[in-house]
Amino acid sequence: MAERRITDIQGLINESRFSGFQWLIFALCFLIVLLDGFDTAAIGYIAPSLVAEWGVSRPALAPVLSAALFGLAFGALSAGPLADRFGRKAVLVVSVLVFGVACLLSGFSGDLTQLVVWRFVTGLGLGAAMPNAVTLMSEYCPDARRATLTNAMFCGFPLGAAFGGFLAAWMIPHFGWRSVLVLGGIVPLVLVVLLAALLPESARYLAARGAAPERLRRILRRISPAADLATEFRITEAAPASGARSGIGVVLSRPYLVGSAMLWLAYFMGLVIFYALINWMPILFKDAGLQPQTAALIAALFPLGGVGAILFGWLMDRFDGNLIIAAGFGLTAVAVWAIGQATGNHGLLMLVVFLAGTLMNTAQSSLPALAAGYYPTQGRATGVAWMLGLGRFGGIAGSFLVAELSRRQLGFAEVFTVVAIPGLIACAALVAKRLAQPGVTRPAPRGEVLGH
Repeated sequence: MAERRITDIQGLINESRFSGFQWLIFALCFLIVLLDGFDTAAIGYIAPSLVAEWGVSRPALAPVLSAALFGLAFGALSAGPLADRFGRKAVLVVSVLVFGVACLLSGFSGDLTQLVVWRFVTGLGLGAAMPNAVTLMSEYCPDARRATLTNAMFCGFPLGAAFGGFLAAWMIPHFGWRSVLVLGGIVPLVLVVLLAALLPESARYLAARGAAPERLRRILRRISPAADLATEFRITEAAPASGARSGIGVVLSRPYLVGSAMLWLAYFMGLVIFYALINWMPILFKDAGLQPQTAALIAALFPLGGVGAILFGWLMDRFDGNLIIAAGFGLTAVAVWAIGQATGNHGLLMLVVFLAGTLMNTAQSSLPALAAGYYPTQGRATGVAWMLGLGRFGGIAGSFLVAELSRRQLGFAEVFTVVAIPGLIACAALVAKRLAQPGVTRPAPRGEVLGH
């Protein structure tokens, strides 16, 4: 009788060097998040061309700008439970296919109604893709580098937003606004082929679902040859048991409910700031007396700072992630307030906008890694997706917030003072999460034999 050898999947990952196979997973997931950022920024640059070509008013553009946000929210809310039931890879491939086809077709829209419909469908695909990319990546990371690597992957979003803005500014005068959407559709369709061929299913998910050891060995031997020696595999969960059988049940169970609500609130408030500023800063700067081109260039500095999330990831792998991100949101509030005080000096304004963007995008981009480490395997995709999905309504609120403040004729400094407040609320939410469940951050793992 063959000797029984039980291998812990996370232990195998922790003890092995980060392989080329894992870097491949990182690159594919990074591209998915990059495309989300590209799409988010590009639609704002398309808006003036829609006004010129179709003769629509600014208020009539609100459905176009918000349709994808609604789609993102509903896509994330539905995709998390689906991924916890049917697997991360299947949902990822289908969702990237959906947003690629929808974005491509939106480039051939004949009127505003068609564009709104296709933007909503694009959002559904994007909303389903991003949380599953975060979940899958986190489940192939060693514990000691999980936050760093997940945050580095999530840097694709602000980089995609910055790249989308600059690329759209060049493409629209040369090829028209439709070219941006066509490009934004073709690239995901190419990526679908790569995902289907190269992306593995999460080994932790497969083990939790009782997959055969042969299937797990085929995947894990690409990380370490030691996987070939295993006759059985198990997964360990650092997170406390909830007793729930579904992903939704885990997220809403007593051990996780307070933390879930605080994650939702923090992500919501972060996106209030992001969308309020990325959609309205060029107009606010122009109204404050800056030339339109100068206003656009300074505003474009805001999404560039998201690469700071790598530093936060490094800190989160060593200290309490809740408090690290809370500090980031607190400093974001100060920096956003400072934008409103800096209009008289262009150099200072550029510095403060870049600093605010670095702090805000770094804190926001770190939340998915925090959520991925907070939930157990059976609820991880739902936990991350619901935070991202419910948080998207913050983006919708942020888009309308500045419009309402302008309608009430608040001054430039007053607008930025109000927009800074959500940063303080996000900070308080993460401190509350830490205080409510102080034992969840780094508990002792428990083992369970699975996949045999």
